[in-house]
Amino acid sequence: MSISLLTADITHLAVDAIVNAANRGLLGGGGVDGAIHRAAGPRLLEACRALPEVAPGVRCPTGEARITAGFDLPAAHVIHTAGPVWRGGTHDEPALLAACYRNALRLAREHGLRSIAFPAVSCGAYGYPPELAAEVACASLRKTLAEASVPPMDVRLCFVSEAMTALWQRVFSAA
Repeated sequence: MSISLLTADITHLAVDAIVNAANRGLLGGGGVDGAIHRAAGPRLLEACRALPEVAPGVRCPTGEARITAGFDLPAAHVIHTAGPVWRGGTHDEPALLAACYRNALRLAREHGLRSIAFPAVSCGAYGYPPELAAEVACASLRKTLAEASVPPMDVRLCFVSEAMTALWQRVFSAA
């Protein structure tokens, strides 16, 4: 099991899969979602549109994950996960965020992937406090990776700022 933290543009990473902090419709948006869609090119949007809706306008319920090709990205795949919107922590946000990380890893394993990069899911427009999100991510990733048999997974947590990387590193070091 390997978890590393780095400051980088996730769309430039040559890993088997990058995780998209997506909305439930999977049709692009702002932040990481918009950057991934722009870098992957228009075929990513086509692939997302082809995924079935499970409810009107919902292709990926909060906490779940879906996989597509990476198209023009260095990553072969994009694993889309819809994180929770922060509403004070009393609306099951920690469990839903943990499910994002767990389900993304599950999909990666099901597809035989060996390396994956995550952004700080829900920490942008969805307003999840970064330190609390780091605690949830740390616990979920470590538990999920420890439960897995083989093969080992190279997990990278990728942040756009040194400050965010340092904050998450403090949480991961203390856990």
